[in-house]
Amino acid sequence: MNTSKKEEWLFEITPKNSLFSLNLKEVWQYRDLLLLFVKRDVVTVYKQTILGPLWYIIQPLFTSITFTLIFNNIANIETGVVPSFLFNLAGITVWNYFKECLTSTSDTFTKNANIFSKVYFPRIIMPMSIVVSNLMKFGIQLLIFALFYVIYVYKGAVVSPNIEILLFPVLILFMAMLGLGLGMIISSMVTKYRDLKYLMGFAVQLLMYVSVVMYPLSLITEKIAAGKIPPFVGDIIAYNPMTQVIESARFMLLGEGSFSWMSFLYTGVISTIILFFGLIIFNKTEKSFIDTV
Repeated sequence: MNTSKKEEWLFEITPKNSLFSLNLKEVWQYRDLLLLFVKRDVVTVYKQTILGPLWYIIQPLFTSITFTLIFNNIANIETGVVPSFLFNLAGITVWNYFKECLTSTSDTFTKNANIFSKVYFPRIIMPMSIVVSNLMKFGIQLLIFALFYVIYVYKGAVVSPNIEILLFPVLILFMAMLGLGLGMIISSMVTKYRDLKYLMGFAVQLLMYVSVVMYPLSLITEKIAAGKIPPFVGDIIAYNPMTQVIESARFMLLGEGSFSWMSFLYTGVISTIILFFGLIIFNKTEKSFIDTV
């Protein structure tokens, strides 16, 4: 005997209806998978290397030494009363977290196409796991920075953290939002335009030079006043949100640099907007990316 009663399903997997929904409830249900991806990212990055996790330490140290030799000793860029090496190490440590979040999430779809085509889970978990796993690397590099900080203070260096250091976790959140948002946008575009993957290295390197990683923002102001740099270049650097992040971080940690509530709020607003648009584009791409990858 035929029945016309509609069969009811316990679960139905469909694309997200809302383009800007994080669907945090579903992400929470898959929290074990998120932790598994975080563990995978931490363990496998340097699994078959000789030095292993020591690369977390070697890279910022050697980069800071190189910047100190070239930009401070040869190019005579002044860093105030703060030792040049400590100045550069602070900028590199902060920059590295943003860079890793951006570059690692920028190929989410192409890198994980095989997993996405076979198993369902909230796709946002993949870039989120990268942002979380990079916090461990960032924490190790911060400890190295703290070690050299103590050494320089013991030797009599004039460094003085400010009360605004209490806002440093918020600054980290801004970096994570920027890296995640930009990474999701680029990852979505890479599914159609593969050339972007090859341009990433150059673009990130260029972005570092306009993010005051190896020089203070005050130097740019001086160069503009002296007519050595066009004002529009100064505007590009000043309105770059990572410039404000690094300047604020140096101010908080070393007492060198600049901090203002307007710049802090500006960075927070820009980070939120970029994450918002990144989420919209990511959610839209995940519905049909498998046909183009």
